[in-house]
Amino acid sequence: MAMFRVEGGHRLKGELIPQGAKNEALQILSAVLLTPERVVVHNVPDILDVNKLVEMLGDLGVEVEELGAGDGAGVGAGGAEAAQAASVAAGSHAGEAGAARLISRSYAFTARNINLDFVRSEEFRKKSSALRGSVMLTGPLLARFGFAYMPKPGGDKIGRRRLDTHLIGFEKLGATLNWQQGASYFEITANEGLKGTYMLLDEASVTGTANILMAAVLAKGKTTIYNAACEPYLQQLSKMLNRMGAKISGIGSNLLTIEGVESLGGTEHTILPDMIEVGSFIGLAAMTGSEITIKNVAYDELGIIPAQFRRLGITVERRGDDIYIPQHEHYEIESFMDGSIMTIADAPWPGLTPDLLSVFLVVATQAKGSVLIHQKMFESRLFFVDKLIDMGAQIILCDPHRATIIGHNREFCLRGTRMVSPDIRAGIAMLIAAMSAKGISVIENIEQIDRGYQDIDRRLNAIGAKIERV
Repeated sequence: MAMFRVEGGHRLKGELIPQGAKNEALQILSAVLLTPERVVVHNVPDILDVNKLVEMLGDLGVEVEELGAGDGAGVGAGGAEAAQAASVAAGSHAGEAGAARLISRSYAFTARNINLDFVRSEEFRKKSSALRGSVMLTGPLLARFGFAYMPKPGGDKIGRRRLDTHLIGFEKLGATLNWQQGASYFEITANEGLKGTYMLLDEASVTGTANILMAAVLAKGKTTIYNAACEPYLQQLSKMLNRMGAKISGIGSNLLTIEGVESLGGTEHTILPDMIEVGSFIGLAAMTGSEITIKNVAYDELGIIPAQFRRLGITVERRGDDIYIPQHEHYEIESFMDGSIMTIADAPWPGLTPDLLSVFLVVATQAKGSVLIHQKMFESRLFFVDKLIDMGAQIILCDPHRATIIGHNREFCLRGTRMVSPDIRAGIAMLIAAMSAKGISVIENIEQIDRGYQDIDRRLNAIGAKIERV
């Protein structure tokens, strides 16, 4: 098991380029199963979760071709800005002063001959149960072939991650759910095909909406999904499906209407920059007192993220499609207009993504002032704060969902310690804390960080960090 050995106290200076969005990639790669024709995807991040899904597609019989630089049919309608980011990333050089190299990948997928026996195999169930994102293979398999197996969730240890929204949506489309108590998977069949219907989702689940959407595009008749998630990544999926021949309207809202079609064709798509990585870099810059430019961020797709960092007193300057973070000696948390303590809480889009609350929490430890972090969606995601308290942070864990942070205003440095990363987002928060701390920190179980952040140690070392992978 690999570890990071981090020497804290070093200021960074230079440019960082965000990777392709992990959460979008998992949706987009699942959607290639909806058509037997060739689908080209650009700006695919080289991270564990995405690589596992690519491997699973190959096991299913999808022809997977990794394209070299300049391969493919050029930039598709999926986003010129993201393609520009991929081009810049591929052209930078490791070791270049003040620049961190990021290699972007492009793939071509052809799901012409799917091995349905593999879908029924124990190997498929085992691999699926180890990857949370594999649940999104269910919708495409069910829509195109009439059956699928959905594993119980794997991935992060951040509390319950139920599948009710997915399963109820499939049942409303006419599928039959077969499950035995104690089984590790759900068997879902649609022997007579899926039929369009109206549904009101019990929660605005991103993966649930994506899964139901991918099933509905090949269903007979019209499907209406109310209380649908509307994150930029789901908008990207919807636009890609429409280019493949789907008929989806209401994109960007919480009311989606899908007119079912008989089949879908091929297309080309470019994945957006990862907004979670962009937010992580903003927090990293402020926490370590560094001057960083984050390149090609697709700023208009970041929503409330820049404004929320400004509420912590962090200067977030837009320069075209880049973000510039100047060196911060101090940053002061705002209070509400009535003088009460600032609260930062997660919410469905266009609210603040829960994936960044761990970063906001750790950055607040060195701010001037106090803030309440309210994690509404996952009940175990704040438990990593005990390690920050060991490092000298002043944090009161009120309950599994709320923590109050009293900032040090840099009067006291965090001190190095030994930590274990419980999930992707807590892992990056621990890394940020370690980089700002005095002394040496060791972070174990960094496979969790690698699941969501591509070559993070090498990229940060290129602009002045001291991170050793052991």
